[in-house]
Amino acid sequence: MRLGSLFSKYRYPNEAGTDEAGRGCLAGPVTAASIILPDNFTNNILNDSKQLSENKRNLLKPLLEDNAICYGVCHVFEAEIDKINILNASILAMHRALELMEHTPSFILVDGNRFKPYHDIPYKCIIKGDAKYLSIAAASVLAKTHRDAFMLKLHEEYPMYNWAQNKGYPTKEHRAAIRQYGLTKYHRKSFRQLPEQLHLDI
Repeated sequence: MRLGSLFSKYRYPNEAGTDEAGRGCLAGPVTAASIILPDNFTNNILNDSKQLSENKRNLLKPLLEDNAICYGVCHVFEAEIDKINILNASILAMHRALELMEHTPSFILVDGNRFKPYHDIPYKCIIKGDAKYLSIAAASVLAKTHRDAFMLKLHEEYPMYNWAQNKGYPTKEHRAAIRQYGLTKYHRKSFRQLPEQLHLDI
């Protein structure tokens, strides 16, 4: 699938795309990335990260980081997610990723339908934007690959949950491990960890 434009119809200079990964997970951070790509950037593989294999995402990661005008990646961790809820944490992660970029964008393309103003910079929310704009697709790949790499490190500490494979998402295997071993410090305590859960002793 070929994506559409790198830019919005407004064609601002230094237009950034931003997206997050891990919003629906039971454990680990929500991770956001923002990126400004050069005007002449093209890539025939780049797509919504969910439509790409892990190998293709990992091939794209250094290419995007090397070719970007600038980019930022930020994790928001479990305690903060539990405190402010996952929607606010996702938006906060995107704001912090934008803050980490070397250049301030003049316009922001946001994947999804919810965002909060960032430094009075104009923005546009696009549902399924990661399948429509190269800059959002690039941000989705960076967010996904950086989060996956972080979950691999957590897997070494708690291999019984197999986060190397499920990355913290609510798979049957992950939930079976929660039943057997309980919650870790990396689990989101405000989330419904088990389908039958009324409360879970922590």
